[in-house]
Amino acid sequence: MKTDFTAEQLADPKIARANEILRSCVHCGFCTATCPTYQVLGDELDSPRGRIYLIKDMLEKNRVPDANTVKHIDRCLSCLACMTTCPSGVHYMHLVDQAREYIEERYKRPIGEHALRWILARILPYPMRFRLALLGAKIGRPFARLMPDARLRAMLEMAPRQIPPVSRNDDPQTFAAQGPRRKRVALMTGCAQKALNTDINDATIRLLTRLGCEVVVAEGAGCCGALTHHMGKTAESHATAARNIRAWTREMDRGGLDAVVINTSGCGTTVKDYGYMFRHEALAGDAARVSAIAMDVSELLMQLDLPEGGAQPMTVAYHAACSLQHGQKIKTYPKDLLKRAGFSVVEPADSHLCCGSAGTYNLMQPEISKQLKARKVRTLEAKNPDVIAAGNIGCMMQIGSGSGLPVVHTVELLDWATGGPQPPALGRAAQGITGVPILR
Repeated sequence: MKTDFTAEQLADPKIARANEILRSCVHCGFCTATCPTYQVLGDELDSPRGRIYLIKDMLEKNRVPDANTVKHIDRCLSCLACMTTCPSGVHYMHLVDQAREYIEERYKRPIGEHALRWILARILPYPMRFRLALLGAKIGRPFARLMPDARLRAMLEMAPRQIPPVSRNDDPQTFAAQGPRRKRVALMTGCAQKALNTDINDATIRLLTRLGCEVVVAEGAGCCGALTHHMGKTAESHATAARNIRAWTREMDRGGLDAVVINTSGCGTTVKDYGYMFRHEALAGDAARVSAIAMDVSELLMQLDLPEGGAQPMTVAYHAACSLQHGQKIKTYPKDLLKRAGFSVVEPADSHLCCGSAGTYNLMQPEISKQLKARKVRTLEAKNPDVIAAGNIGCMMQIGSGSGLPVVHTVELLDWATGGPQPPALGRAAQGITGVPILR
């Protein structure tokens, strides 16, 4: 793609990077075939190629973003399916993140929209605040239909029937390996996940220690910064990410770390990008160190010789989270691990397409999100599974809110197959309490 940035503009490293990405695009349109929003809306401007044109025009002219440009960029899921499909290697993720930062700095949103984004940024990354918000939403849920704004209805519908008690496993501490220590790893316990589903971290700790890992929950680590990063709130996201970088590098320098393990793939994509995010900042070196050892839990488990299990009388429909298969390029590991543990694994049609969760997308773009959720649930249930497994809490929430099947994290099944307790969601399903219990 031809660009016309001035020499003065190109002196800005951000514009220089945008120019590099834009020039790699050859207008082929392969991305339109795998873009969920283009499939739903049928508008060229709601495809990656269309958004690239909008971003190019906005940045080249150094103009204040207009409402139409903002609308189409806001509709992007950041599912990154376009990056998997693109034959030219266009790094759309870095480009759209820069566009969002540019919009956040220069565009004056309507007061209601501004307030919603402000509230989300100050609640979701903080587990205790989020718990209180969930409690309030639970109380207001019966009145959701009375809400005139679809986004407010979506927030109330997100309320759980039960808010899980705080897990003390999420507190800063060290869990000793069972038997000889093979690795020392830091577990990222996250933020929203700690409020929504404490079973995932508990199962991860049991599984990793059983396989010979010393697991550290580092003092000072918390939210990865993805939520505010994708809103374009760079100062907030970098402040959050910096706390993680400092916490994990302290552990690296103190006792050594073989990996920073992440069991929420949306967070993993961001942590792996810390080196890029901080490339021009004082923390650049430490950020690169963290990114270099960041792993999805499935990557680490592939190194740990998970024991082979006997055939399990259970069919698992595996949902591939976009942030895992497109963002981190991890496509087979979770399925390989489930099969090794003895489960029968099936995949839905169009497994490359997003479920519509995408961080806060299901709250800010609820109508599009619902269409994507309905399609994903339909294709998963068509496989007649006993359970649905995924590697991202957002996907679990989204799919669980539309399906009567139990939805669990991959590590919960692997923990169970290697000596851990049955995933609580399966037990509740057996009692007739269907769906992901935190959402139904």
